[in-house]
Amino acid sequence: MAMISDIETYFRSGCGRCSRFDSPDCSARIWKDGLAALRGLCRSTDMDEVVKWGHPCYVHAGRNIAVLGAFRADFRLSFFEAGLMQDPKGLLVRQGANTAYPDALKFSSRADVDAASDTIVSYLREAMGYAEEGRRAAKPDMAMEWPAELTEALDCDVALAEAFHALTPGRQRSYVINLNGAKRAETRTARITKFRDKILAGKGALER
Repeated sequence: MAMISDIETYFRSGCGRCSRFDSPDCSARIWKDGLAALRGLCRSTDMDEVVKWGHPCYVHAGRNIAVLGAFRADFRLSFFEAGLMQDPKGLLVRQGANTAYPDALKFSSRADVDAASDTIVSYLREAMGYAEEGRRAAKPDMAMEWPAELTEALDCDVALAEAFHALTPGRQRSYVINLNGAKRAETRTARITKFRDKILAGKGALER
């Protein structure tokens, strides 16, 4: 299934990344009212609205500012340069254990969006200001422990080791996160075998 490339398709049918696309079970359709409210707030700031990664993305001064997303339990507005955000209301949350900064506003109803509308717009304008200034968030030190199975695989496979070390830090990290998510050594070893062709192709764990 291909990701969508037309913005209206997202709000009508979803992102196209899974089998629930254009069905009543699609998260984008479940949260359509709340997403529409967030969309209206983003567009009120005069940012450019585009599709990236199958989702509505809002751009200003040549930089990605925020992206909309819908999940089973909630829908979100996520900021790209979250490390710069002041978050005076304490509303931003981390989207996962490996997220560097609290970067998302999560909602479970349109009423939540309406109640926080002034704050949402102020956060968007703050992020737009950073883009205009050309500011970037500092890169956090998030060193991760490599699983023993990955170290062993690289020691035993010269071609794999050369390809892995040639990957960008972000792509390397994607494999480490994926492998560390497996509880059993056998599962980690199987994943490394499955990932070998991707690594040799210079791709990250989540790339197609």
